[in-house]
Amino acid sequence: MQINVVLADDHPALVAGVKYALEPVRTIKVTGTAQNSSEIIQLLETVACDVLVADYAMPNGAYGDGITLLSYLRRRYPDLKIIVFTMVDNPAIMREVARLGVHSYLNKTDDLDRLVSAIHAVYANAIYFPSESARQETNTRASASKPTERVALSKREIEVIRLYVSGMAIGEIAKKLNRSKQTISSQKTTAMKKLGIVRDAELFRYAWEMGIDGTPPSTSDDEAAAAHLAGGDDPDHAGSPDNPAGAGDTSTPGNTGSPHKSGSGL
Repeated sequence: MQINVVLADDHPALVAGVKYALEPVRTIKVTGTAQNSSEIIQLLETVACDVLVADYAMPNGAYGDGITLLSYLRRRYPDLKIIVFTMVDNPAIMREVARLGVHSYLNKTDDLDRLVSAIHAVYANAIYFPSESARQETNTRASASKPTERVALSKREIEVIRLYVSGMAIGEIAKKLNRSKQTISSQKTTAMKKLGIVRDAELFRYAWEMGIDGTPPSTSDDEAAAAHLAGGDDPDHAGSPDNPAGAGDTSTPGNTGSPHKSGSGL
């Protein structure tokens, strides 16, 4: 299954660049591009669109831009997933956009891998606001509402989650990491059980909140993430020739399907 995406920005060169960057992603299909709100509405009436990636400021359209356009889109197309892709990094605007029910808010300075993650996340009904200011605000609210919890995720489980939320299917992750599909599915299942997560949408949200949102980290970043998430030694230890998957890979394998489906998660 492919995710049908419409790109909208009043800078044609940027649209062309984003479209080019998305072409290798087999789960994403760009079905149209627009330069203003009038063209967006025309496309939404004529082409398949699961996710709209749109700039916040796009003048000259009949339906306005910014909050005016987003409010209209949410009323007219309530099932449409919307990602705001913009240079505007204003916490007040982010809050208003989130209040409208927009599913994601990304800064154009972010790596495009993050946009790929966002497209898969919102398609799975997740809310994806990974900008630094939004992340800090979310973490502040979370810290105020409950004490910090330490969850013993292993480095292997973190690695699988990172690749999964980047848009890779179970089979692709298995091939990349030279493990079996059963092992990868088991590690994903185990991680979700440890986190108390049932649906993929919750997994996407957890990933960006913890900073494991699909962008390949440096070694130090990976170790830092593991240290933050793990309460002790790596439970999925290196294993042995007889158990290359590690001792932690004992859960029942789950769904090996495409990463952008919501539901039971596995």
